[in-house]
Amino acid sequence: MTQTVHLPLWLFILILLFAAVTALSHFLLPSVRWFFRRRLEKAVARLNKRLTRPIEPFKLAERHDMIQRLIYDPEVTQEIVNYAEKNRVPENVAFQKAREYAREIVPGFSAFAYFSFGIRLARILAEAVYRINRADANDEIFAAVPKESTVVFIMNHRSNMDYVLVTYLASRSTTMSYAVGEWARVWPLSSMIKLWGAYFIRRLSHGALYRKVLARYVQLATQGGVTQAIFPEGGLSLTGALQEPKMGLLAYVAEAFDPKTERDIVFVPVAINYDRVLEDRVLIAANKRGDRRFGARISVVVFAFFRKFWQRLRGKDTRFGSAAVAFGQPLSLRDAGLQDDVEGLSAALMERLATAMPVLAVPLIATALLRGDPIPEADMAGQVNALMSKVPPQNRTSEGAALLPDIERGLRGLRRRGIIRLNEGAWHVLPQRMDVLQFYASSIAHFLPEDAARAREFAATAGS
Repeated sequence: MTQTVHLPLWLFILILLFAAVTALSHFLLPSVRWFFRRRLEKAVARLNKRLTRPIEPFKLAERHDMIQRLIYDPEVTQEIVNYAEKNRVPENVAFQKAREYAREIVPGFSAFAYFSFGIRLARILAEAVYRINRADANDEIFAAVPKESTVVFIMNHRSNMDYVLVTYLASRSTTMSYAVGEWARVWPLSSMIKLWGAYFIRRLSHGALYRKVLARYVQLATQGGVTQAIFPEGGLSLTGALQEPKMGLLAYVAEAFDPKTERDIVFVPVAINYDRVLEDRVLIAANKRGDRRFGARISVVVFAFFRKFWQRLRGKDTRFGSAAVAFGQPLSLRDAGLQDDVEGLSAALMERLATAMPVLAVPLIATALLRGDPIPEADMAGQVNALMSKVPPQNRTSEGAALLPDIERGLRGLRRRGIIRLNEGAWHVLPQRMDVLQFYASSIAHFLPEDAARAREFAATAGS
């Protein structure tokens, strides 16, 4: 027992490391975790005092516990049995498949990452790329939603910047959980997005087991009061106009409503519009091809963001005009009685989105130019203001003299991109870029039906 044992130095170090890890895991780490957990709970309690809608306990649950709760849910368990019978595999294999789906879907929300890093990054990106325009009534509309209800933001999808804008603008009031597609499953973006509370969904997965796991997660989150954000169009608009809604996630949310409980589900329409959509040419090209293969690499997008940010730090104004966010009239699922009519619910929400759409300078410029005749430089402001006067007052982001700087910036931007040109004192559309103007004019066409009809007729004639 007292004999000397000779070991190589590397093996001795390895044994010490294993011993240290064992000691930490059994004696120190539990105490350290408890200490930091307590600190986090106190920080969240202070944070909840200043939020209009506090962070719900469901969202703060440990990710492992949420995964266990999900895969042992009775409805998921029954679907595991069905999967095993249908595919003739052992139930433990089907159970493991459900666990994989749950691990893929369930986020690992971190209040620290969300408020110390996520919100700051969203603010930096949003303000580096756009002049942010938020409707005056937004705070009033959101504050009027009953505190005991679950809020579901219903948003039109124009750009991947939608996530950034709404997260930034809502950060003073609440935290949000997004459904994001396969585009976000790229390291390190995937890890950050899960920390911020987003959950991944497979747009093209039609397996019953996957759909059940996803449905139960959305329903448990809804019943737990988690504020969610849904894009009912399912993907980016290829035309600039609102698209037909897809009812998958809306159906899951509606099924979570229990009229016997006090918790209502309130849908808040969030209409988003831009002077420039970063991906406009990619989306227009995909629409012409008739597919949704965008071909834009995440590395290119990240590089473009950092380049703009660097230029901004050097004092240059690199913003692409304005981006506007406006809340529409909320819809109470209890009052509307549409929990069993998802098609009617989606139609009502899309109508409220259209009604709330903010109107910016570039869509108006595009509408005016698509009438067909060159517009004298001196007349452009008057024509754009005349179009703005036809828009309902609550949808106008500015008007009169306040609109002039936006018009000038919009014209400079369109000219710089080679979409329009100034020739002999008049603004002309370059025929090969007419599709870009149509893309922007379509976002407000429902407010200007006569002008939109003339624009479509001119675009069809010019393209033939």
